Amino acid sequence: MKKIHNNIHELKALNYPSLIKYMGSKSKIMDFVFDGINEVYQGGDICDLFAGSASLAGAIGQQCVVHSNDIQSYSAILANTYNKAYLEQDTPKIDELINKAEKIVKKNYKALNISINYSKDLNLVEFNNIEQAQQALIDRQFQREWHLFVKNYSGTWWSAEQCLWIDALREVANEYKEKPIYTVILSALMFSMAYASQGTGHYAQYRDAKTESSLSDILIYRKRSILNYFIRKYNEVLEGLSDESPYLNHKTSTMDFKECLKSFKGGVVYADPPYCFVHYSRFYHAIETLVLYDYPTLQVQKGSVVKGRYRDIRHQSPFCIKSQVKGAFEDLFKGVKISNSNLVMSYSNTGMIEVDEIELLAIKAFKGKKIEILTTDHQHMTLGRKNDRQRDVKECLLLVS
Repeated sequence: MKKIHNNIHELKALNYPSLIKYMGSKSKIMDFVFDGINEVYQGGDICDLFAGSASLAGAIGQQCVVHSNDIQSYSAILANTYNKAYLEQDTPKIDELINKAEKIVKKNYKALNISINYSKDLNLVEFNNIEQAQQALIDRQFQREWHLFVKNYSGTWWSAEQCLWIDALREVANEYKEKPIYTVILSALMFSMAYASQGTGHYAQYRDAKTESSLSDILIYRKRSILNYFIRKYNEVLEGLSDESPYLNHKTSTMDFKECLKSFKGGVVYADPPYCFVHYSRFYHAIETLVLYDYPTLQVQKGSVVKGRYRDIRHQSPFCIKSQVKGAFEDLFKGVKISNSNLVMSYSNTGMIEVDEIELLAIKAFKGKKIEILTTDHQHMTLGRKNDRQRDVKECLLLVS
């Protein structure tokens, strides 16, 4: 049953375009999250401390100032697409972007000089030979600048041809780096990468074709067009943009949560920290690399690049480390208290620490404050490919006011 609020500042969850597949996304329970926020919100700014896919920024729209923070750079791009992008007189139409990208792809495809043909019937041996030839591009020396995905990711989550389009669209995006449309171009590209990827929606490891069944499934994604998905999402986001700059002074940052809390005063902190032992930087390193486009050193094991092709330097969250998780919550609560903010915190009964223990830590940290816990049943998206796509969990909101 939906809670009834007597709150003159009540916020509503607005519709917003989905930009990426994201493990643990709150999009399906956004009304529940807003029930919690409206219990403690009395006006002012809202800080989304672990913004992730920036769903909260999208859902709040233009109702209040949102400070979207996440240690990962891709999150800032998504948040700015929702709350800072707008149309200008010279905002490029999709045809302009396509024409530029097509010229780049045509030129670089010829220079690649390898055979990429998924249209004919392929057996396992033939398919894997094609894949291995593309994976070997990681050892090739490229003279041109925009080659990061072709070199590092061909024959993994994407084919070399798909990687050519990723690199080309990223190069085109850079022409608009100082424009508000820049984040829209990158977000549409992240969307197309997610839906053309042969993986499960994240980038921990790509799949190998070991059986006829897995070959058949992977070929579905190998034949998908990066460009078609890009066009679809770019046009969708463009249709929802205003031709005026946002009237609210939304903020975006890529700070550690403790540093972010030092810069936030009053209002409400919404915290959705990681629940499990797996770091998000492992699942979403590919889109972090897309945004940074910094030619990172890849993780090496026993002299060769690990299958996941992870960035060598990745953020490790204390909320994902058993020996550090309790201290992380203590730091979180301390920072919220010093910021003089109310708190809404999402967590799960399957997390790294028991909800009862978190409640005790909150009672200790927020003496004299009202503390409440709301719960709802929820299917947590794991993005697994077969029997583990969803898990039944009890989602909890810790409210402090």
